[in-house]
Amino acid sequence: MGGAVALACIALLAFIVLMVLLSAIKIIPEYERGVIFRLGRLMGARGPGLFLVVPIFERMIRVDTRVITMDVPVQEVITLDNVTIKVNAVLYFQVINPNWAVTKVMDYIRATMQIAQTTLRSVVGQGELDELLAKRELINQKLQQIIDEQTEPWGIKVTIVEVKDVELPQNMQRAMAKQAEAEREKRAKLIHAEGELQASKALAQAADIIAKEPVTLQLRYLQTLTEIAVEKNSTIIFPLPIDTIMPFIDAVSRGEPAESAAPERRSPPTQRLDH
Repeated sequence: MGGAVALACIALLAFIVLMVLLSAIKIIPEYERGVIFRLGRLMGARGPGLFLVVPIFERMIRVDTRVITMDVPVQEVITLDNVTIKVNAVLYFQVINPNWAVTKVMDYIRATMQIAQTTLRSVVGQGELDELLAKRELINQKLQQIIDEQTEPWGIKVTIVEVKDVELPQNMQRAMAKQAEAEREKRAKLIHAEGELQASKALAQAADIIAKEPVTLQLRYLQTLTEIAVEKNSTIIFPLPIDTIMPFIDAVSRGEPAESAAPERRSPPTQRLDH
């Protein structure tokens, strides 16, 4: 009877020792570190791999060193030009010093979130709406720099901060749409005016050439008549050059007969051909 009790005690003791040894064995993956405290004092970070932690005397806290993605909630901000907008952002950071992340801040994830929200409101509120929409890259760099400086004492490295969305009031959206439409109309009018200027220059050059060679005008009339005839129109209106009838007008104004004022060389009169 006594031997059986002794055997049971030995088995129980062996089981306890085995459990203690198993609890002392720690396996840390590559993306984590184990911060060790011995009797309350910081002993440093261990890992990755296999190591032992003395039960009762030592305690380990796991810290993830991978990049953490965090959505910054929507913040309502008043810009420098008194426009109320809603902005949100995304934040990427990671722990580079596990010892500081455990000992210098209670919850580094929550603390980083609060810093990001405060900085987002502050930075966006210091600029105008046009700067936020047109120079978003500069805003992102400024956010990343400020947040990284504030979280560096905690062993946190902020790698990227991006403003995701900017929500504008409905009246502001309509005003910006009208502004864009007016800008487009202004460009269209300038382009049209420039085209008119170039066309007038080309017409002036053509007029100079025609003035030097009057036959060119007659050839142009014939070309126009040919182009009209191709369309199979039933009615053709052919213009009569003003130079042809000017002698008749001058003769009538002087009271001379029209036959004596007729030029020797006449251009084709206006013709109306009905098919």
